[in-house]
Formats: sequence, structure tokens, C-alpha cells
Amino acid sequence: MPLKTYGVLIGRAVDTRRESGNDSPHYQILVADDSGTRYRAAVNVLSQQRPSELLYFVSDDFRHPVTARLAGLASGWNTLPSGPGGPNLDFVRGNLFDPALMRKLPPDLEGPDNDLADLLDHSVRRAVADQEARLYLFGERWGSEAGTKDKIFGFLPGNGVHDIHMNQGNSGRFRDADGVWQDGGLLVHFPAQDRWVAVFLAFQSQSWKTDDVTGHTIGDVDGSRPVPGTRPVRIVAALVNPRGPVPEAETVTLLNASPDAVDLTGWQLQDRLGRRSAVPAGPLAPGASLVVRLGGGAQLGNHGGEISLLDARGLKADGVSYTAVQAAREGWTVVF
Repeated sequence: MPLKTYGVLIGRAVDTRRESGNDSPHYQILVADDSGTRYRAAVNVLSQQRPSELLYFVSDDFRHPVTARLAGLASGWNTLPSGPGGPNLDFVRGNLFDPALMRKLPPDLEGPDNDLADLLDHSVRRAVADQEARLYLFGERWGSEAGTKDKIFGFLPGNGVHDIHMNQGNSGRFRDADGVWQDGGLLVHFPAQDRWVAVFLAFQSQSWKTDDVTGHTIGDVDGSRPVPGTRPVRIVAALVNPRGPVPEAETVTLLNASPDAVDLTGWQLQDRLGRRSAVPAGPLAPGASLVVRLGGGAQLGNHGGEISLLDARGLKADGVSYTAVQAAREGWTVVF
């Protein structure tokens, strides 16, 4: 079953604490909301399943429509309903980043800038120093624990958020936590620079091919992360905001980057709400491009969105996202 209380904690970073050890060390963050309520965010830096080192991806200039969807949420804890179209995170379906770019890091080593705790420190300590910065921590809520002090920072009552990592495609005893649109993550907004920093974590044991309803691993396909440069058909451009009256002639451009023809029969394009449009059937020659006109199915909103390319089995072959700023220029094609 999915996480019981998935959502996002919004607040100011007050302090941090690094844990070491071989059991289940965490990078601990003390967070305060605008009313002064304190929370502890426990970020995993080591997996209990082998291989133990976590995968990470960091963007120091994160641009994705999810940041606009966070506008208006209150400081403190916000429970998020499941499903696409909101501020929920989903590493497989949300096109937040390219999983092939994730790298692994040990949890805590001697010396600077060589472990996962150092990487988290780089972003979070900047937020501690910047009183205007705000953390957005996605995961599962615990507490509040009346009469119980927090075991790390000592505030009362203890409460906070954990599971700040991918929460689908699990194996073994962690399979019960699988779900879609409930992945964890850490976003930091620096208003003075109007800049977002994003940190995404996953376990090496997790699958990247998961069921759209349960989030469980799909057993008959390779669930490993894509290898850079091996996805044959890519989304390379989209005309999101065409000139002319409604209905607009929105298009998505595909490119076969491989040396072999790819049969696109049964392939589809999907928007952020799950609506789909068929890709013209037949082979796409090596190095060839194909402009797909969307009609009566997938729709590309002008306020930002996601576009996914699904193969004949319904599995994601590629995915991109675009922001409202990119979509604002009428008649211009967004290039990915």
C-alpha cells in the first residue's frame, strides 16, 4: 500500500546534524514553519539493502512546472492527494530529471566534498544562512508525538518527515510502501535569486519500470535505470503555444537517435494529466525525425507541463517537461 501520509513540509532551515554508522544513518535537518512549529526532516544517506550507497541527482537551477504548483501552499505540513497534475513528485512519470544522470555516493567519508552528507550540506547550509530561503521536503509525515522530545534536536513535541527519496519499485519488506505520485525530494527556493535547487535520491535496489496504479516493479521488463545515450527515440521539441485560433495545432517532434529503424506502431504521447495521442504507426528510420500533431487527446498547456513518450507496451521511452516561461512565446518551438 502507498505511504499513509504523503505530502510536503514547507519551512525555514534552522540547523543540521550528520549521523554516521552502518545501521541506518540519516542527514537530519531542523525545520521551522512560519508559526514557529519545529519539525525534523530525516534524509537517508545509506540503504539497508545492498548495494548500500544511494543514487543522487542535484540541479542547482531546477526548472520544472512543479515549482509553480507549489505556490499558495501554506507554511508547515501540507498533505498532497495522489495523482498527476498537482505538486506531487514521481520520478518515473513526472519527468523531473533524467534518471540516467544519477550517480552514487557513500554516506559519510573523511575529507570535504566526497560523500552524500557533504552534498546535502552544500545546499541546506546555504538555506540556513539565508533567512529568506525556504525548504520544500516531500515524503511521509510522522507525529506529532505528544510528550516526547525529538531525539535529535530536543524540541517538543517530536514530529517531522522522512522517506525523502524514491518511494516505488521497492523490493523485499519495503515493497509495501510502493505507490505512484508519492516520491520524496528536497527543493530549496532562494527568492533573492529566484532560483530553485533540487536534490533527488533513490536506492540502487529500486526499479524504474513500475506499475501505473500500484508502483510495484513490473516483473517482465528490465527495471534498471536507463544508460545515458541508449534511448533510441527521444522527444526533442514541442510547439506548445502555436499561433492561430483554438483548437491550436500543437505538435511534438521525435528523433530516432539510434542506427536502426524503430517501429512506432502502438506508441503514444501522454500529457501531464494522462491524456494520450497516438503516434503515427510505422518505422522511423535511423536519424530521422517525426512531427506528431496532437489532436483530441494529449494537450500541452501554456502554464507548463510534462510530455511522455510511451512505447507499444505502455512503458515510458522518454519524457520532458517545460515551464510557463518557455510556453509564453506564441509560435515558438520549445527545444529540449
